[in-house]
Amino acid sequence: MELGNGATPGATPGPISQVPQVPQVQGGQQAQGGRGPAGEFGPPLPMTPPAPAWQAPTPVEQRLFEAKTRGDWVAYFDVLAESHLYHAMPRGLAEARGNGDGVTWTPFWSPAVGRHCFAFVTEGVLPAPVPDPVFFTTDLGTIADQWGTDSRWVAVNPGTPCEAYFPPNPPLWTFHADRARDVPCCTTSLRTLKVGSPLQGEVAHGLACGALLSVNNGYLWNAMAWHGHGFFRERRTLKEWWGVTSREKWHEYQNDLLSGEMASRVWEFVLEIRRALSRQYGGWVDPTLWRETAERVMRGNAAERGEDAPEPQIAGVKQLIGRITRYEARFRADGILTERGQVRSVLAWDYGRAANMARWALASRYCDLPEAEAAVRRASRVAKTDYNSWQDFAAGYVLGRCLHFDEEQFGDWYTDMLTAYRLLMESPESPWLTIPWK
Repeated sequence: MELGNGATPGATPGPISQVPQVPQVQGGQQAQGGRGPAGEFGPPLPMTPPAPAWQAPTPVEQRLFEAKTRGDWVAYFDVLAESHLYHAMPRGLAEARGNGDGVTWTPFWSPAVGRHCFAFVTEGVLPAPVPDPVFFTTDLGTIADQWGTDSRWVAVNPGTPCEAYFPPNPPLWTFHADRARDVPCCTTSLRTLKVGSPLQGEVAHGLACGALLSVNNGYLWNAMAWHGHGFFRERRTLKEWWGVTSREKWHEYQNDLLSGEMASRVWEFVLEIRRALSRQYGGWVDPTLWRETAERVMRGNAAERGEDAPEPQIAGVKQLIGRITRYEARFRADGILTERGQVRSVLAWDYGRAANMARWALASRYCDLPEAEAAVRRASRVAKTDYNSWQDFAAGYVLGRCLHFDEEQFGDWYTDMLTAYRLLMESPESPWLTIPWK
């Protein structure tokens, strides 16, 4: 770990960088230091008096606020140990290092305690992404491991009602980090940002189109001003999963997703044939008729081009129709489809990924907030054009994901989506229950 401004542990800091731009806080009531295995947390700590009516952005900040109000610093540190913590870093330095090695902690002067501090913030109070600085993620145990002998203090969520300031105490932090490892972890969850992000409207609708993946990964589904897992990890994820390493490549893939060009055209071809049959005959389409019609269309198209019938392709399409019908049977058994329901299209898989792609690019600084928001709005519009309901959309998304990844194993690629689907269809706070489809 490298300290900002070229400082070494315990040294007198030089000029303080403007990163991060932390709002000034006012000194207030004296909070009593708590006790832990390493002794006193430190001297009484000046803090902003708790606001009597404060809407916490997420349960993390609410729990910190409640612990602070009680003066329960053991609980406060337990919450910190279970949470992602974010710290700002100059973008130029981050891009020069690229992979997250040698992150820099930048100190700031805190009037609240009259000393230099390192600011760490939880996810719900992150500022909107700007070109510079960027944020990286860490945790309490890592901070303890990397602290060394530096005498500067820790500022947690400065300028908020759940703020707190602490002198360095790595053994105490390690104790709480070790306790957090024993807490059962469930990644899949429906998490909502209560403050600073949309809960209704076109942007919220577009973000909800990406909610299956957000819930599966435990992301805040409606966080438009997205930092994700921090600058380094978001860039690494885009590179490893998508090959995106530049603004130009992001823009290309974002447009492909929003145009439905990423999903297999063969999948859409067979589903369009069934949609045509459904329009012609009304309602349910028998799989045998579906296969026969697909073969006849393919042979007719080949004849128009003066070519022989594409026998391997015809066999492949028939096999694909069989896969789709078996997935749909499982979807009906699990409640993703109604008793006579059939998947309309798999373009939902592209549209849902497009909403998330916009946020990944924003966290990676391949786009800015207005560009990301425009992409999410467009995801909402195209989804409404092709689908009739959240359930209709979800079935298309899950089928696309399964056809690409699952290989008819009905393994995690499917069961993870089933769990996320049920949370979104049953949880009272779900955007699928609070935001109208149209």
